[in-house]
Amino acid sequence: MLIHGFAMHGGVFAPLVPALARRHRVHVVDLPGHAGSAPVEPYDFATLADALDRATGDQREPLALLGWSLGGMVALEFARTRPARVRSLALVATTPSFVARPDWPHAMAPATLARFGDELRVAYRATLLRFLTLQVQGSDEGRRTLATLRDRLFARGDPDPRQLDAALCLLRDADLRPSLPSVRAPALVIGGARDALVPLAATKALATALPNATHRTIEGAAHAPFLSHPAAFAAALEGFGDG
Repeated sequence: MLIHGFAMHGGVFAPLVPALARRHRVHVVDLPGHAGSAPVEPYDFATLADALDRATGDQREPLALLGWSLGGMVALEFARTRPARVRSLALVATTPSFVARPDWPHAMAPATLARFGDELRVAYRATLLRFLTLQVQGSDEGRRTLATLRDRLFARGDPDPRQLDAALCLLRDADLRPSLPSVRAPALVIGGARDALVPLAATKALATALPNATHRTIEGAAHAPFLSHPAAFAAALEGFGDG
């Protein structure tokens, strides 16, 4: 199951699907409130994990979850609450806390996220396009990756602005660090060396805190390494999901 990040949709994973589909049955989901997916209340990780559970229908065999950014945080909650349903995790540009805290410096300042939320409420399309620029900032393939993200951002329709606001509140408030020791599934954490949104220090700390995780760094990549550095990402992901 491929789980996208904030304001995007499952179509962002299109470059990954052909190779994965040669070995696996692949579920590509749109999180609630994103693209054409129905909104949910309350917008929290438990509700999002429930939505993913329903998306698999009657499939009961263990899943390999690949989550990007916000999607990785949802994958962690799914694995924590449904350990028997998860075979493995790949967590891409994922952090346990999206904002900085007194004991967590590897993140953006809460005021920065609050300002982004204010701008989103006033002009969400323009703000989301600027947000994409942050996702590729520093990447040595930034221009090409930015063009790809812009092409796909609204390809499945507009996200629900109220759900985006709820997702931002979730990112502001969530601190998953206390729950990480209970996520025992084998995990691969992939970080971009130049990620400005989720610094490499955050992905490395996540891998250290999980009981059964390894870390891979994509050199030259920012927040979307599967788009900017597909060959390096595929090499890092090799064997993921295999039984």
